[in-house]
Formats: sequence, C-alpha cells, structure tokens
Amino acid sequence: MSSAKIKTRFSDNELKEFKELINKKLSEAQEHYNLLVGSLSHSDDHGTDDTGRTFNMMEDGSETLSREELAQLAARQKKFTLSLSNALRRIENKTYGVCRVTGKLINKERLKLVPHATMSIEAKNAENR
Repeated sequence: MSSAKIKTRFSDNELKEFKELINKKLSEAQEHYNLLVGSLSHSDDHGTDDTGRTFNMMEDGSETLSREELAQLAARQKKFTLSLSNALRRIENKTYGVCRVTGKLINKERLKLVPHATMSIEAKNAENR
C-alpha cells in the first residue's frame, strides 16, 4: 500500500475512539436535556402566596421569560442530541468524518472539538461567504 494514497475514511480503531467520545457527549447532553425539561415542568413553587400583588406580577413576567429561555435551551439541546445520534449512525455505516460537501476527511482535531460536524472547515468557510 502506497503512503501517498489518499485516505477516504477513518480506520475502525479511529471510529471506535470517536464512538466513545460521542457516546460520552451524548450521555451528558441527554442528562442536560432532561434537567432542562424537568425545570420546565415544575410548577411555581416559590411560595409567593403572602407577598404583594405587584411582586407576584413581576414574578410572573420574569418566570415567563425564563420559561421561554429554558424552552429554547431545551430545543437546542434536543437538536444537539439528535446530531450526536446521527454521528453515531455515520460511524456504524463508516461514513463518519467525511465532509458532505467536499467528500474529503474532516480534520481529526475538528471532530474532537465538534464530533457531530458534517463539514470540513474549508467547506464551512465557503458556505459562510
């Protein structure tokens, strides 16, 4: 085998390393998502029954904002877990780490930082122009 041959996919050992990394991140992401959803589903238990009406109105307003923010965070977290799950699927069919635009392998360091990446930096930068 020539050393000049262009690598078209990661080795099974490299894919195994990425799978372990992604499974760890997926577990953490799922836990974070569950905490966010849990925070959203809790009813108001601040115990403001004996405080003034004005304070309750302000409290309601700030709670609405924080519930909206929590909902956005939960939606982003759900999307992240889906992206990680899709990355695991690409590992199983041995297409993980291949840029969907250029067809070249994505830099290993990029994948360690963003394991669900589907585009190389080169393709991502071209897309943003």
